Amino acid sequence: MEKQNPAPEVAPQEKGVKPGGVMEKIQHLGTTNVPTMESSIHCLTIIGQIEGHLQLPPQNKTTKYEHVIPQLVAAEQNPKIEGVLIILNTVGGDVEAGLAIAEMISTLSKPSVAIVLGGGHSIGVPIAVAADYSFIAETATMTIHPVRLTGLVIGVPQTFEYLDKMQERVVSFVTRHSNISDEDFKNLMFKTGDLARDIGSNVVGMDAVKFGLINEVGGLGNGIKKLNELIAEHKEKGNLNDDGVLQ
Repeated sequence: MEKQNPAPEVAPQEKGVKPGGVMEKIQHLGTTNVPTMESSIHCLTIIGQIEGHLQLPPQNKTTKYEHVIPQLVAAEQNPKIEGVLIILNTVGGDVEAGLAIAEMISTLSKPSVAIVLGGGHSIGVPIAVAADYSFIAETATMTIHPVRLTGLVIGVPQTFEYLDKMQERVVSFVTRHSNISDEDFKNLMFKTGDLARDIGSNVVGMDAVKFGLINEVGGLGNGIKKLNELIAEHKEKGNLNDDGVLQ
């Protein structure tokens, strides 16, 4: 009797787990369905650690800047998108990747609002202030500290100069896009005794507003309301093309 080869095992994808199917939705979203109503607002989430030129371990929750940048380009080009809502809960990450995201947000021609939920730490601070208007939840925190370097140091004086220039880029961006002064921001950055194993400051909710970093304490409802107001103002200024579409 001829021996039959066992049937090859079917991959989950071939068993009916189609892209966008129930199993994939549960795996990626934690639910079987998400509201899909048409919206004129694009929501950009920046969570976990901001991943830059080096790939982080798979167990890290990350936001990859190469995923964020195309979203911002698409939101800028799409005539149906009238505003961008940025949701932040990040521990920070790659400085240059964070600054790249912040610069792109700040140069959007469409209104933008940022909401800091949980935390907007380290390089998350420039991203938060890059929007046209910013909110912070009452219990959310922002950690401000000097730029750190991980890896091999080849020349100490040259490395220090490089770090110093990078830090000035961060300070300059934050002070240009918020109401905090250069002196106050550096005082927070180099404060001692606030962080257990580092120099810097933890700024919570209303304190971030008092320092001038963030515009207002508020959450999702406040953010969407403000963004709709900015969109209405944008339209009133005549930023419409011949077809009545927001430019």
